[in-house]
Amino acid sequence: MSEVGILIIDDDKDSQLALRQVLDSEGWRVRVVPVASQGLVALASGEWTLVLVNVAMAGLSGPLFSTLRELAEADAEPAGTARKRARVLFLVPELAAKEAQPLLESHGLPYTLKPFHLHDFLEKISDLLLEAGAIPGPIRQMRFEHTGRGRRPKDRRSGTERRQVKMFASRDDYQMTEEEIAEFERQEEEERKKKQKKDREPEKEYI
Repeated sequence: MSEVGILIIDDDKDSQLALRQVLDSEGWRVRVVPVASQGLVALASGEWTLVLVNVAMAGLSGPLFSTLRELAEADAEPAGTARKRARVLFLVPELAAKEAQPLLESHGLPYTLKPFHLHDFLEKISDLLLEAGAIPGPIRQMRFEHTGRGRRPKDRRSGTERRQVKMFASRDDYQMTEEEIAEFERQEEEERKKKQKKDREPEKEYI
């Protein structure tokens, strides 16, 4: 399995910190580029598995957005070559959502809204990396805190760490109970069995 390289094209420092914090924890190679023109140069290297780009920074009519849109719409594995194309996830800030969201949806482009919902964000990342053939299976690592019922631990994070988490939805929003985790894993196992059964079924012959 090849190394996962993720390019973040975003000029929002809080967003940069939050994304790096989450993606670094998975052991992936991450690079942050804060300027659109630098993003085009970095893309030209062809060394990235996944590109995360802030649409407010890229613009919806600029060369960076056009390049990434073409990349996102193309097949992950070009015909006649063993080299895979990078997958793209567009990051949409609230102020840009009214204009950007309809455009992205009309073209079927993958996107996520800020502030990010951690579980949904990791699920989108997982799907795109699977499509790129960069990971063997869905990301199963779930981040949640074990707190006592009806009480919260004292927040001992530094100011920088609190700013990082601010880019994601409230921890209570994505915290999962043991029952929800068990249900999630049950559904995932059912999907895996269905896929295995489908793969074993002989192809029908049509006369």
